[in-house]
Amino acid sequence: MEQHYKLSRVRELADNDQDFIMALASTFLEEVPEDAARLKQAVAENDYHTAYQAAHKMKPTIDLFELGVLQDLIEVQDWGKFVKKEVDVTDKLEIVLTAVEKTVAEIKADFGL
Repeated sequence: MEQHYKLSRVRELADNDQDFIMALASTFLEEVPEDAARLKQAVAENDYHTAYQAAHKMKPTIDLFELGVLQDLIEVQDWGKFVKKEVDVTDKLEIVLTAVEKTVAEIKADFGL
């Protein structure tokens, strides 16, 4: 439990309300993988605006669950925001996508979702 993410800030936000923690975990599973897929496609297509939007939307949740990849996600976000055509963010993107994938599997197992 909690190898790829941490619940300390989630518990603090939820004031240890288990139902609220479960709701936040469910929301993570519903939204983050979808946003990550959108981000992956946007980077592949050099769609800077969509990449920025997807990364920006993911940031608070990635931060709240402390996946440890916030700085990598910010770099991908900034790539889109500032249209950094000369920068290759595929390595940073892969770090984020791998963390999301591992966290999704772990949250499903930990919460029985």
